[in-house]
Amino acid sequence: MNSENNYDDIIGLPHHVSANRSHMAVSDRAAQFSPFAALTGHDAAVQETARLTDRKTELDENIKEIINEKLISSALDLSEICIEYFQPDGRKSGGVYLNTVGFIKKIDILRSEIVMSDGKRIPVNCIRDVQIIDC
Repeated sequence: MNSENNYDDIIGLPHHVSANRSHMAVSDRAAQFSPFAALTGHDAAVQETARLTDRKTELDENIKEIINEKLISSALDLSEICIEYFQPDGRKSGGVYLNTVGFIKKIDILRSEIVMSDGKRIPVNCIRDVQIIDC
């Protein structure tokens, strides 16, 4: 059989139109070929894995002492401060460094955390830097 003549027997036939079913609209035909997510949640898992986190920086004792002095000084003077602190990620190892600006309401020694005037609680061992804001 010659490959050029494979469809010679049907090439001239008219297009089939069903007597029982109406013609499908183009928009409905397109819906048949819409994407199918066989692995539900896979995209979210890939995005979560790709999301980057920072490692917590371990500070030496001298820097910790300087931070403690700044915290105590700003709490006594009622100075506005900017605290850079590490917030651990709830889903994976690591976390993110955040900054908060405000006034210290209380230094909770029992819980080893700073309570800011807006109610935010920051663990002292997560603080990386403290800057006193001059007015």
